[in-house]
Amino acid sequence: MSRSAPSTDISSSQQRRGFWLRTLHQWHWISSAVCLIGMLLFAATGITLNHASKIESKPQVVNRTAQLPVALMSGLGDRAEGNAPLPESAADWLGDRFGVSIGAREAEWSEEEIYLSLPTPGADAWLSIDRTSGAVEFERTERGWISYFNDLHKGRNAGPAWSWFLDIFAVACLVFCITGLFLLQMHAKQRRMTWPYVGLGLIVPLLLALLFIH
Repeated sequence: MSRSAPSTDISSSQQRRGFWLRTLHQWHWISSAVCLIGMLLFAATGITLNHASKIESKPQVVNRTAQLPVALMSGLGDRAEGNAPLPESAADWLGDRFGVSIGAREAEWSEEEIYLSLPTPGADAWLSIDRTSGAVEFERTERGWISYFNDLHKGRNAGPAWSWFLDIFAVACLVFCITGLFLLQMHAKQRRMTWPYVGLGLIVPLLLALLFIH
């Protein structure tokens, strides 16, 4: 009986190790699949953001005017100064006219005009409505595809859905990295350079930060 106990312990240990290896591999490949396209996007835009001053772009500016229908003017004259959304009917008309999504964005209401900022990834836009005459001026500045993806990288003016995606993507990256770290630990005995490489990945950015960033 005493001779079978050690073999039973070894078998149990191997089963536990096998279970954790399978579990970690499963979580690792699933999280890597979820992160793949996002990581490629963020790696590429990390380069473009790091060299933003060297990448030339020619912004394209579009300026348009319109006249708000008289039927929609009545909803603009009674509002007090401050910040508030445009009336739904006016917002729908302006959105169709200029091809923008206005929705419930808050506008700045002053005595003379209504000013609405409409930034999106890779572009800036605004419109102004004269509260007396109903004259509308709209301007949009397009900065190109590189700027568009750079803004997605930063989550700039991308809306709540993209913000949720960034949070989920960040969690998936954490799962990918943490499961990878545990897999490194489990295979480290067969791969002697595992921890030196991990240490190198820590020391290099740390030294760069300490020595060259002031």
